Parts: sequence; structure tokens; C-alpha cells
Amino acid sequence: MTNGTLHDTIRAIRWADGKLHLLDQRKLPREQITLSYEAVDEVAAAIRDMVVRGAPAIGVTAAYGVVLAARAQFLAVGGGWKSAIEGDLDRLAQSRPTAVNLFWAIERMQSLISTLTDEDPEPALLQEAIVIHEEDIAANRRMGELGAALIESPCAVLTHCNTGSLATAGYGTALGVIRSAYAAGKISAVFADETRPWLQGARLTAWECVQDNIPVTLLADGAAAHLMKQGDVKWVIVGSDRIAANGDVANKIGTFHAAIAAKYHGIKFMVVAPTTTIDMAIACGDEIPIEVRPASEVLGLNGQTVAAEGAKAWNPSFDITPAALVDAIVTERGVVLNPDREKMAALMSGGTTDCD
Repeated sequence: MTNGTLHDTIRAIRWADGKLHLLDQRKLPREQITLSYEAVDEVAAAIRDMVVRGAPAIGVTAAYGVVLAARAQFLAVGGGWKSAIEGDLDRLAQSRPTAVNLFWAIERMQSLISTLTDEDPEPALLQEAIVIHEEDIAANRRMGELGAALIESPCAVLTHCNTGSLATAGYGTALGVIRSAYAAGKISAVFADETRPWLQGARLTAWECVQDNIPVTLLADGAAAHLMKQGDVKWVIVGSDRIAANGDVANKIGTFHAAIAAKYHGIKFMVVAPTTTIDMAIACGDEIPIEVRPASEVLGLNGQTVAAEGAKAWNPSFDITPAALVDAIVTERGVVLNPDREKMAALMSGGTTDCD
């Protein structure tokens, strides 16, 4: 068994029998329930309500959503489907504003739509969605190799949120690096922040690691700095939902906190994301739209109110980690060390990678 298949059994997105099937991540780890979708409005709701989450997974899901939209509009209006589908694409785009992969996938499908005739669009669009799906898995495996190569000696690592097969088409970004590095004997221990308020680390990352026989230890988000002080953790490895042109990184709320603590303790900070997550039209992190989710997610847990009655809550879903706190951005095209605007431009133009 190779490193590419070791510790890798989970797939959360499937297309079968003309339907999109999503593993409902809201129910994990207690229940493993797969939901099936045949309508684009249902897919948009699944993205918004976090049945599926993680920027790459959202992008793949949106691509299949376009297929369902095209099918429905062609059946409804025939040759006028191209005009009719525009509202569906807008609804998909509005489902979550921070994950740039969502817009990238929709734009890629739109580019194909512009080349099609008035005939049935489903076969061509479905093939493109499948390609997007397969490309993401291949990119994740490549990032796993490149990121693992940065870890020079066996050590403990810390990760935040969920960046594995559940957040992608398969294998994962940051968790893909952890999978590859663990298989290569480079990781002695994996620590995962719980990741409030949705507990993606506790519910999802821990579940993935347990499913794939990777020992994992959970900690409260606020315990990360104290863990780093112990000296065993040498890398913090996270994903991203959008990376600006200067290397600033938007990721799950709490990532900035972890990056500051890592810098103070001399711990390396690695961001793992496909180039589809890099938005060269955004100059810096201050320009990235940050999704603010309902206060109820902070005031309660599993539908049960835990906060004092009358308390308010602020619930940004993401924060911005400045490029100055990032030691490496790992993509399928290569690695950028100590990222800045010039290095990011070189990466995206096909220039030098593994650069410092």
C-alpha cells in the first residue's frame, strides 16, 4: 500500500444514479447519514446550512449543482435553458461568500456553458463536474507529498478545523499533508483544536483520523498556546478558504490566534490549499469578505442554549492570518516559503516555486 492510499478511506461527495449524494457533516460523528439531491436550490441550501463544508468541497458540490440546474431548466424551457439558468447560478454563488472555490467552480462551469448549443447540456456539464472532482483529489495528493517533504524530522503537529476528505473531494489539504507525513513516519502525534462553535475539529477531524487509524488528541482552542509551550509541536498545519494576492490567508475563525501563538513559540506555520483558493483579484486580507453566521451558534450547542439569557454574540466564521505569520503555502503547483505578493504572482503565473 502506498502513501497515496494509506490512511485514506473517506469520500463525502458522490454522483450516482443521476443524483448528488452528500455525507451530512452536521450529523457526524454520531450518525453517518447520506442525503441525496436532485435540485439546485437544495444544493445551495446544503452549502449554506453546512451539510457540506470546506472550500474545495463546496466548489465540487457547486459544480454538480450546476448540472442539476441545467437538467431542470432544459426540461422546463428546452433551448432557452442558458438564460433560465442564470438565476440558479446566482443562488449557488450566494450560499457562502468567503470560499472562493465556490465562485471558481461556478465560473468554470459558466465558461463551458458559453460554448454549448441549445441541445441537452447535462452530459457535457456532468463530465466537467467529474473532472473538477477528480482534479481536486489529485491536487490534494500532490499537496500531501509537498507538505510532508517540509517536515524534516518526526514531530508533533497541530491542526485547526477540518481540512480532510470531508472538506475536499478526497484526501484533504492540511489533513492530506498529515496523512502523507504520518504514513512516512514523520509525525509522532496529531493534535486537533476542537474549533468552536461548530466543533469541526472535534466532530470531523477527530472522526477522520479515527476512521483512518491516525492517533489524534483533541484540545480546546484556548489550550493551543499552552500546548505549544511544551515544545513537542513543530508545525501548525491548516487549510484556507481564500488566499489574497499578498499571501494573507482567510481560514476558520481561530486560525489567526493559532498563528500568533506559533510565531511566539518559534513553531512553523503551514497553509495547504489548491491554487483555486488563491484569489489574485484580492490585494490583501482586509478585502476578503468575512461571513458572519447566526449568534445562536455561539449562544448554544446542539440546539440547547448554554449562554446567559440576554447575552449577545459575535460569530465571524473566518479570520485573516497575515502573510508575515505564514512560513509556507503549499499548493499543487508548488510551495511558497515566506509568501509575499511577488512570490504569489510567480506561483500563479507558472514561475518559480519552492522559493524563499
